[in-house]
Amino acid sequence: MNSVLITGANRSIGLELVKEFSKKGLFVYLGTRDLEKGQAVVKELNKSGFENIEAIQIDVTKPDTILAAKNIVESEKGKLDILINNAGISGEFPQSALDTSIKDIQNVFDTNFFGVISVTQAFLELLKKSETPRISNITSGLGSLTLHSDPTWKYYNFKAASYVTSKAALNAYTIALAYELRDLPFKVNAIDPGYTATDFNHHNGPGSVESAAAFIIKHTFTDENAPTGQFFSNDIEDATGISPW
Repeated sequence: MNSVLITGANRSIGLELVKEFSKKGLFVYLGTRDLEKGQAVVKELNKSGFENIEAIQIDVTKPDTILAAKNIVESEKGKLDILINNAGISGEFPQSALDTSIKDIQNVFDTNFFGVISVTQAFLELLKKSETPRISNITSGLGSLTLHSDPTWKYYNFKAASYVTSKAALNAYTIALAYELRDLPFKVNAIDPGYTATDFNHHNGPGSVESAAAFIIKHTFTDENAPTGQFFSNDIEDATGISPW
């Protein structure tokens, strides 16, 4: 049975991903900072018929929890097939480039950028043992420098010195990671679930968690001919779903 680890998975899009991967027959590690809360979520999921789900404590800003999670997966499965770096924070608003403190920017980067790198590097050994390793970095269309430079873009006026820059950095890391793994059977992509109504944004946005999760899975649960090193966005209105960097 293939396995997937989803960080930040006890609510919203992460939780919907847990449900959908469970339906597809994968063993799902529900990554959560608070293990008791995660276990309570799993209990409720089991009552609803979802199987093969285990809550696993992982705080992407705390290396000891990442290592402990990696050791659990290794001891139980010996490998990991899919890593979805979903955990993220928006930071405090407003986020002016003129006066947002370095501390606030660093706080967002610790989760959205450095946290992704820490988790990815820790689990790379287990992913390499999979025949079909996948890494999906959950990003935002707001991380597109091309779109942010286009005054006609519908989100052009939303500039956020912490969040936007962290996602732009994550996109750049995704490109570098995909390149270095290009000769292995990895598929490494940045995936934007679109402007989705979640706890993350006080339930603003036209998209649903179901649509967001379906889009992420579409570009994660792929075959050997699928692209790698790409940026997909649920807000791009064409058949490819490819966003400009």
